Amino acid sequence: MDSPRWTRKLLVVTLATACAQAFAQQPPPELPSGWTDKTIVFSKREMVAAANPLAVKAGADMLALGGTAVDAAVAVQMVLGLVEPQSSGLGGGAFIVTYDAAGKRVETYDGRETAPAKATDRYFIGANGQPLAFGTAVIGGLSTGVPGAIKALELAHREKGKLPWAMLMNPAIELAEKGFAISPRLFSALSGANAELKGPRGAGSYFYNADGTPKAVGTVLTNPDYAASLRAIAAGGADALLKGPIAADIIAKIKSHPTNPGIMELSDFAAYTAKKREPVCGTYRERWRVCGMGMPSSGAATILATLGILQNYDVASLGPDTVASVHLVSEAYRLAYADRALYMADPDFVCVPTAGLIDANYLKGRATAISLTRSMGVPRAGTPSGCGKEAYAPHTDEHENGTSHMSIVDQDGNALSMTTTVESGFGSHQWVRGFVLNNQLTDFNFAPTDAAGVPVANRVEPGKRPRSSMAPVMVFDNANGGRLHAVVGSPGGSNIIQYVAKTLIGVLDWKLDVQQAINLGNFGAQTSATTSLERNSSVKNLGPGLQALGHTVSVGDINSGIHGITRLNANPNPDVALRAIVKPLSGWAGGADPRREGTAAGR
Repeated sequence: MDSPRWTRKLLVVTLATACAQAFAQQPPPELPSGWTDKTIVFSKREMVAAANPLAVKAGADMLALGGTAVDAAVAVQMVLGLVEPQSSGLGGGAFIVTYDAAGKRVETYDGRETAPAKATDRYFIGANGQPLAFGTAVIGGLSTGVPGAIKALELAHREKGKLPWAMLMNPAIELAEKGFAISPRLFSALSGANAELKGPRGAGSYFYNADGTPKAVGTVLTNPDYAASLRAIAAGGADALLKGPIAADIIAKIKSHPTNPGIMELSDFAAYTAKKREPVCGTYRERWRVCGMGMPSSGAATILATLGILQNYDVASLGPDTVASVHLVSEAYRLAYADRALYMADPDFVCVPTAGLIDANYLKGRATAISLTRSMGVPRAGTPSGCGKEAYAPHTDEHENGTSHMSIVDQDGNALSMTTTVESGFGSHQWVRGFVLNNQLTDFNFAPTDAAGVPVANRVEPGKRPRSSMAPVMVFDNANGGRLHAVVGSPGGSNIIQYVAKTLIGVLDWKLDVQQAINLGNFGAQTSATTSLERNSSVKNLGPGLQALGHTVSVGDINSGIHGITRLNANPNPDVALRAIVKPLSGWAGGADPRREGTAAGR
């Protein structure tokens, strides 16, 4: 006769099997046009979520060899620069947030690009005395800052890596030499790129046919120039990019543009340093500690301000995809973005009152501006405590775009959240040694002052780093000893803040799993009266209800690229009990944005 213990085990196994079969027989929900069905991925020990399957494999392979989350990130970035060059690469910058499980320590690395030493605050002012149009400024040498991603990765690897630096280049070198297939997303980016990318200063015949059309999806490309650049970096580290022949070629390309030359010098490259910054952390609803990158990234601080406003309301009871929740969250965004526009910039040049901006009492006061029955329109910035009381004018330009993100947890519980970018799609469209150069300096406000002559905090200055919206974040569970709970981030320009906040609200307030939270429709507001809703998403039909509350509604494509990892079983959702039965009892869950071609993988 079976013992009660074995009977219970048999019952659990039988129930799990039956539920798994029933779950598999359910038809998948219909996805909006252009979305790719993504299934949540479970693992017991480690996880990589990033923007391309080839890059995910490279990172997972490094973890399987005993590498750390930072080791995996180096390999992921090198592959992304090859297969997704429109978003990131050797010619761009990055922000990195790491977590050391043994020491329970969060550290952040600033690999943001810098302006030339010869730059002035009239850098983007044309001959007519007016700010340049974005389309004029972005293409060519003027928009390119000193690239910092590789320097930041090198610093993080020196402190937290286990595998040899050169080994981490091998997956990308092999792909560059043996070839990789053009993906649908790369093809789409090539189709929409500026004509300069097709010319002699761009990638020319590498990406395009003789008639100027992009090479077809599935075409196998090899990039021996990129492989050679990686071999140089494998042998000489980041200095091979910033101080040698590669740097000389970059400077020559920047300065020789026929209509939009830059003023960068080799000395700007040689002087570049990646910086360790203090992380920005705040508490949400007492249980959660959210940490991210500090200035010059405005992402984490603006997210914490949004959450700090929302914790004065019962967001959970409003539920996702409702007029009430979209109204409330959008109003919180308006208040947070108003403060961001006025105060946030490179802290080496501007005294930013970060602690005051995310202070719970300050945000409780800001929250009183919200009406649950009427949109506030365009609010003014508040007056937080601390420094930064200089008279500044609001930042008015919002040109950010492009970018990629990776989230990684290794077998020891160490984690990394890294957002990486060349700014716009294909950056400045200048091609050097197998990669594109960034146009990151267009993240500065083009006008140095407002009409009254009041300076803008995020104006161009020599050696300054432009403000960013990139928001690599981590969440820790105060109810469980402060253990790591989530690793999240996204590309998407100034909307990154909204994409990441939406995902955190989905996981923390609405108890969704990470994939469900990523799949939620994108929405939000910044520094205007317009509230944006994502076309063909779960929020697409909320327009009339929001208009009744006074919102000016815009419906369109709002293309995130969220990649996230959460700890299993910390937030069981009764609405997805079936999924809870068939998933592992411990470990990690990974999700990738269905709007793009990323994946998650673990073991």
